Amino acid sequence: MNARVILRDLGRVDFEPTWRRMQAFTERRDADTPDEIWALEHAPVYTLGLNADPGHVLAAGDTPVVKTDRGGQVTYHGPGQLVVYPLLDLRRLGLGIRDLVTALEESVVMMLADWGIEAASRADAPGVYVDGAKIASIGLRVRRGASYHGIAINVDLDLAPFDGINPCGYSGLTMTRIANLRPGETVDRLQPVYLAALLRRLGLEAEPAARSLRSAATSRDGVPTSDHSPR
Repeated sequence: MNARVILRDLGRVDFEPTWRRMQAFTERRDADTPDEIWALEHAPVYTLGLNADPGHVLAAGDTPVVKTDRGGQVTYHGPGQLVVYPLLDLRRLGLGIRDLVTALEESVVMMLADWGIEAASRADAPGVYVDGAKIASIGLRVRRGASYHGIAINVDLDLAPFDGINPCGYSGLTMTRIANLRPGETVDRLQPVYLAALLRRLGLEAEPAARSLRSAATSRDGVPTSDHSPR
């Protein structure tokens, strides 16, 4: 039997409190803590990686800029972008960080291939690209052998805010979205398809349906504690 993972649909949430919840979850987990994967959208925000160059933020305007503890440079999150955070005990699963990055990328590539869209990853710049334009970005953190942060897939996201940064630290990098290639696609429709592809790629099984894709209740310190009704 494959290892089990709890899937949580957090809906649309602000970035910083969600990041702090990931940190708290990772800090408190032990060898028996079940793995979780959180799927969500963020309110508009620019995020900088731990060692990112702030000079890659060109014109943030009114959009908040948050310096985080993930890898990578600067990116944008907003409604219409599917964000997936794998909170996995990599040591227990026998995975390295490169294995997880590859699984996140290949799940996008496989999903798009099923729709006749050719996509690929790049060895020199993590993420997924279609005709040279970036459609998914990755930034991870591993602490105490466990992962957090994850992948952001542009579905029907407004791409204009990317003009305010050098995306992922690359001046002139073109961003694209799935809705340009598959009109009418939305985060709600894409989310279960991508999660199914990611679970297959990682060799994981979701917890029974009663616990899958549920919003997480939180304790006062922001750690998920139980499941509520689907959004």
